[in-house]
Amino acid sequence: MLELFTVISLTIVVAIVPGPDFAVVLRNALIGGRLAGIMTALGIALALGVHVTYALAGIGLIVSQSIFLFNALKLIGAAYLVFLGVTMYRTASREMPADSALAGMPPLKALRWGFFTNVTNPKATVFALSVFLQVTSPETPLWTKVSYGVIMASGVFLWFVLVTFFFTLPPVRQQFIRAKLWMERSFGVLLTLFGIGIAVTTSSTRP
Repeated sequence: MLELFTVISLTIVVAIVPGPDFAVVLRNALIGGRLAGIMTALGIALALGVHVTYALAGIGLIVSQSIFLFNALKLIGAAYLVFLGVTMYRTASREMPADSALAGMPPLKALRWGFFTNVTNPKATVFALSVFLQVTSPETPLWTKVSYGVIMASGVFLWFVLVTFFFTLPPVRQQFIRAKLWMERSFGVLLTLFGIGIAVTTSSTRP
């Protein structure tokens, strides 16, 4: 029960703290509509499942002990975030798609954005490793660890679904429309800064 409580607590904290995942879900929900936000959240949850899988398989332990591998992963994630940020900034506009044309972001595209944003995020790697290397013990059964992974992915997914539903409420979205251009550019700058921040993190510090 203590392990379960710790896993749930960590998941809530990691999900709520704003980061690249939050920025991407929020942007896609506001621009592409509710379905785009939900699919982005699903992509993030699936990517977290990847982190959980390799953490359980022991690959995560190897990455955590290798500065070179960890920094390689970190730089890949940083480059992707910068790419997303620059793309957001350059495509920002004041125009909104008609309510009937919110397919401006196809569901699969939204899912890819969410998936690759999270799967290349070294913080997600550290999150999975923290749970399975520090919270659980060697005596914890495999099926229990798998269930923890399901709880983590489901919790993150549900949080971002709630975020999507809130920010796509008509009054909230109307406020966004008034400042669409600058909010999109802000999201772009935010993601770019996240990427740069990851890239310049000292490589001499072990994860």
